[in-house]
Amino acid sequence: MESAHYFSATPAGPFTRKPLTVELAGESRKLQTSAGIFSPDGIDKGTAVLLAEAPAPSPTGNLLDIGCGWGPIALTLALRAPHAKVYAVDVNERCITLTNENAALLGLGNVVASTPEQVDPELRFDTIWSNPPIRIGKDELHGLLKLWLPRLAPGGSAWLVVQKNLGSDSLQRWLAAELDASFTVTRESTSKSFRILRVRKASR
Repeated sequence: MESAHYFSATPAGPFTRKPLTVELAGESRKLQTSAGIFSPDGIDKGTAVLLAEAPAPSPTGNLLDIGCGWGPIALTLALRAPHAKVYAVDVNERCITLTNENAALLGLGNVVASTPEQVDPELRFDTIWSNPPIRIGKDELHGLLKLWLPRLAPGGSAWLVVQKNLGSDSLQRWLAAELDASFTVTRESTSKSFRILRVRKASR
């Protein structure tokens, strides 16, 4: 993972696109990637666990991918929920460009990748999927999750994949303590040293 500052807005080094073939939503897809981003050579283990374990996203409404990288989560959401609008956010400009370009390569008009600040703060999300960027540090991670998880729509769920040895259990406890009583936080499964956490917003 020597894209050392993949969580910086403007990664060092040239932005040189290279081809990437991966399986998303059950089919092989030809996409583009680049150095200077998270997991540039394919789908990382945590994201693979999330894509395998999370139930189907809401078929309509607004869906969100927090920390999109080159787009595997956002693209899968869009492929599995073609009638929903998928928002993908990242601080890395290269990731935003690649996710938008990869969506275009797949003919997905329901994906928009941007910086967090460009998303309407009034939007509420029916499904959130994320492999959150644990390595940005605890304070930054907590700030990121406090920004997005309260934007779940009533009845909506967020599915987060977190490695056990990177603090999944302490993060679960923190979320349960931090979010208000309209949210429930549960550990849904464990696979290959990763936990899947679910944050659910109560229905009205």
